Amino acid sequence: MIDYSLVVADNELFMRHSSSREKITKFMEGFGRRIKKKGRVYLTGGATAVLLDWRDTTIDIDIKPVPDTDEVFQVIAELKDELGVNIELASPGDFIPPLPGWEDRSVFIGQQGSLHFFHYDFYAQALAKIERGHAQDQKDVHEMLSRGLVKREMLLSFFESIRPQLIRYPAIDEASFAAKVREAVQHV
Repeated sequence: MIDYSLVVADNELFMRHSSSREKITKFMEGFGRRIKKKGRVYLTGGATAVLLDWRDTTIDIDIKPVPDTDEVFQVIAELKDELGVNIELASPGDFIPPLPGWEDRSVFIGQQGSLHFFHYDFYAQALAKIERGHAQDQKDVHEMLSRGLVKREMLLSFFESIRPQLIRYPAIDEASFAAKVREAVQHV
């Protein structure tokens, strides 16, 4: 099955295909080839799921580029059109408080040109997915736990470490989030 996303650009409607491993790899190669300054790119969400083989495709390639310069934004715009993919600037740190040490726990994928690519910290990904709570997010968290990418005790510990900061995220109900975290670790 092929997923399509409708996109409006310059008042024209066109479709972008969902991203397979091949498309994500082409994105990484193209990005690395065009960006001249050293940097890091953290892949998250569906891109992680596809690259680690528990999903065949994802609608968006979610990334956190560091640094996020004008050159980065220009290349992203070019690659979106050339590859026909959706590229979103999104990471767990946009939705929940950043976990202490997340950069050190991010798993190296590879280097393309001057860029180093990483999977964004699995614990941060899992907690952001638990908080969001969509059906696909729940499946992804289950995969992370069952594959040993995330350990139950550590997930609970990281949740407790960010719990005092949740006050800065008014859209998050702390009690509900805590209950969802407990439920997620009990189901594997």
